[in-house]
Amino acid sequence: MITKRIYVTFLATLLIATLAPECQGQYTTDWVANTFGTNATRVGSVARSMWIAPEGVIYTASMWDENEGGVAIYQNGQSLGSIGGHGEFQGSAITGNATSIFAALQFNTTYGSGAVGRYNRTTQTRDFLIPVSATTTERRADVITGLATSGSLLYASDFPGNRVRVYTTDGVWRQDIAVSGPGALAVDSAGNIWIAQRSAGAILEFNPAGVLVNTIQMPVASRPSSLYFDSSTGCLVIGDEGPDMNIKIYNILGIPFLVSTFGIQGGYLDTTTGIKGQVGDKRFTRVTGIGKDAAGNLYVLNNPWGGSWDLGRDGGTDIHSYDSFGHLQWKLQSLNFEGGAAPDPGTDSTYFYGGTNIYTGTAGGTFVANTVDPIDYPSDPRININDRSRDEHFGQLATVGANRILVASGQNPDTFYFFHFNAANGYIAIPDATLPGTAFNTTAPVRDGFCLDSKGEVWAGLDKTNAIWHYPLTGFDANGQPSWGAGIATPIPGTITPLTRIIYLPESDTMILAQGVVGSTDWTSIGTRIEVYHGWLAGNTTVPNPVINLTSANPKSITAAGNYLFVGYVHTVPNIDAFNLTTGSLDSTLINSNPNTVYVGNDVDSMYGLRSYRRSTGEYVITKDNYNGTSVVIYRWTP
Repeated sequence: MITKRIYVTFLATLLIATLAPECQGQYTTDWVANTFGTNATRVGSVARSMWIAPEGVIYTASMWDENEGGVAIYQNGQSLGSIGGHGEFQGSAITGNATSIFAALQFNTTYGSGAVGRYNRTTQTRDFLIPVSATTTERRADVITGLATSGSLLYASDFPGNRVRVYTTDGVWRQDIAVSGPGALAVDSAGNIWIAQRSAGAILEFNPAGVLVNTIQMPVASRPSSLYFDSSTGCLVIGDEGPDMNIKIYNILGIPFLVSTFGIQGGYLDTTTGIKGQVGDKRFTRVTGIGKDAAGNLYVLNNPWGGSWDLGRDGGTDIHSYDSFGHLQWKLQSLNFEGGAAPDPGTDSTYFYGGTNIYTGTAGGTFVANTVDPIDYPSDPRININDRSRDEHFGQLATVGANRILVASGQNPDTFYFFHFNAANGYIAIPDATLPGTAFNTTAPVRDGFCLDSKGEVWAGLDKTNAIWHYPLTGFDANGQPSWGAGIATPIPGTITPLTRIIYLPESDTMILAQGVVGSTDWTSIGTRIEVYHGWLAGNTTVPNPVINLTSANPKSITAAGNYLFVGYVHTVPNIDAFNLTTGSLDSTLINSNPNTVYVGNDVDSMYGLRSYRRSTGEYVITKDNYNGTSVVIYRWTP
């Protein structure tokens, strides 16, 4: 089904490339946020758990991967394909043995939630289903939070059931072990079961009969998120996603005690070896998977912070491989599923800011930083699973002097979240305000368009007000926090209702307004009419010139910089059309200058999935959300 869709889209793209007018100027196609740029080789989306086979084959589980199965397979830093459907797995837990993979399954109308699937490693098909939990109606939270195998036995943490269930690998129940809030699991060489209680910062040891033997009480703020029993050393290895953000190694012969740690104390939040928020070799984020192969290589799965209620749009996949001496060998990274990244004016578009991550470079780029700090800002909306927005991985950025303002939002948002940066917090985006919210004195959702302009001022079409609201930036306090003045309302021109997009370019005092689909209740779509007003603040709010009439089907996202408007489409093609803001003419269509190396996806199915910037050299940089390839596509175009 997915392969057929990709093939049809590929043929359509070839046809359009043949029929499209010759592109004016030159452009290149590039990408960041994924180690590999093609669909066949790319790193899979949002791995949340990991199991390592003795021969060094890596299996990761994800809740959602648009173009392949949810269990991705890797070896030696390369993709080996995947198992299952793209929405089949919960992503919360995975384990295996010589013949099978066991993975927690996503809610399904046939068997509900709380089930584990067994998959044959050779045929890569599911051959058995094990209903583990009595909680079968959960659609949003993890039910199975840990899995492990030992010999002929399978262990599964039933989180809402407050128990660890023991089965044979053929699904025959053996016993239950009562544990409050069980999480990650490991089984040592004596058959003892180690169970993480994440919220309690503890790991409990039970003997094979289910009797409590020992308790490892970690520091009160620790959050044990992954466990691995290292048979080569006899030690228990614990991933801690608390403030330490590192790996702790315990000797478990007799009374357990801490032997050593692996990784920088404080991880990516440490300020002694780097900038706060900066990721790196051992500057870990969330350690959600640990394993070793028979050769002694260590594998660590990181989840950068940032997520949403559906758990399928987390901060990304970040797998590090280390040799037996702890030296980094390679990384596999997929850092963006459904999200966009804005070129940073402060670096002349050298850096790109997503809603949670920062990137730089070319040909996959470099993962610079994770901008979420769950320790100092636990109420950050980007990690609030109960937030009204589906996710906040789309970034909009303004650089005003030495200050940066980040706005993060979801795929089709009517709510926008504001953040600032300062020297003390490095790359961490500090939560400030919400629109709608008290800072803007409104409760009306943003249904008629939104823009953070290059001077940090806010433009919003508040629902049912029939007005474009302008919130002028009034300044920054000593910590870099911005503030805005009272909203100034301008009636929406009658020729562009229903309004659905707003872009304001302060450098030229140009307002760009896009009409929605007339007669439709879908406020997230764009119709065929776009009006350009030159001199908007100078008083021209009624006479558009030019008016751009879109002729390609299903426009979805627009962005503008300099003298060009860029338009992307949904359910059709991944092409980006460039319209001249002076003449209204279609001057160029950006398709793909490098199809053998870069996969640009099928389309743009997000309201703010395109961002753009005109560099000091005159080159335009346009970024595009690529949910198909779990990356950010970058076009660099000189008209």
